[in-house]
Amino acid sequence: MAQIGYTMMTEQTPPRQLVDDVVTAERVGFDYAVISDHYFPWLEEMGHAPYAWSVLGAAAVSTRRLPLMTYVTCPIMRYHPAVVAQKAATIGVLSEGRFTLGLGAGENLNEHVIGHGWPPVNTRHDMFREAIEIIQELFEGGYTSYRGAHFDVDSARLYDLPEQPVPIAIAASGEQSGEIAAEYGDALVATEPDAELVAKFAAEGGRGKPVYGQLPIAYDTDRDAAVERAHRLWRWSAAGWKVMAELPAPVNFDAYAATVRPEDVAEKVPCGADVDAVVEAVRQYTDAGFTHVALVQIGHKHQNGFFEWAERELLPALRRL
Repeated sequence: MAQIGYTMMTEQTPPRQLVDDVVTAERVGFDYAVISDHYFPWLEEMGHAPYAWSVLGAAAVSTRRLPLMTYVTCPIMRYHPAVVAQKAATIGVLSEGRFTLGLGAGENLNEHVIGHGWPPVNTRHDMFREAIEIIQELFEGGYTSYRGAHFDVDSARLYDLPEQPVPIAIAASGEQSGEIAAEYGDALVATEPDAELVAKFAAEGGRGKPVYGQLPIAYDTDRDAAVERAHRLWRWSAAGWKVMAELPAPVNFDAYAATVRPEDVAEKVPCGADVDAVVEAVRQYTDAGFTHVALVQIGHKHQNGFFEWAERELLPALRRL
């Protein structure tokens, strides 16, 4: 049976509500929670982008049993990997060992803010490898010095570490990132139910390790309202990762999605109150070998109704799956 998670979607939700929502997610029975780590929302209509690590600190001390995870943090530009290691270790301590560090090679949308330009994908993957190596070494304790093509570390040490090293999950969407995930990851992260990617991860060293997916849904008792909201707030996702990694601002995602129709979004996002539709969408992930699937309820003003429905109908149905 897959573990069913809840997503704290920073791009659409004010920071205090994110903490309140994850507490509710724990109460109604979700198995774990993930949080996005953005500087910008995908679209201006989403309207938020608080600092994920501040929210995580509050979530860690406001919950008791729920495992927490970044989905995902980019450690190659906006954050130096040595600082990512410090942040992750601190959340590991605050959560008493309930934290997994999800890492990915990032998007121009969030990383361009430091003004260094957006490197080509091969360079980003080289940077990503170095960043992971630095983080892993710092998690071991003791002093770390590192000289790489992209990053240097001079006698760094983490003084506050959890009892066990923070696990690292690696996001992958293609061959290069899949190889990095298999080489360095304690788990795999993917946004599509890609059985081939999971099989490759298993064959190259990831067999038996967790595989995390994510499924957006738009719960509403009025399906038409759900479709409208999904289109208004989620139409950006039609771009796919090769495009999504490159566009620099919400206005660019809005321009790209100008021709995306409500029915196009509804084909990929379960809309309304149809439990069976969500179960079938989750089944696509489990059939592909995913062990964890985090749900995203689209629209921050519609979380309470979603939680009531999830506790009453959706989570019991997914448990049967």
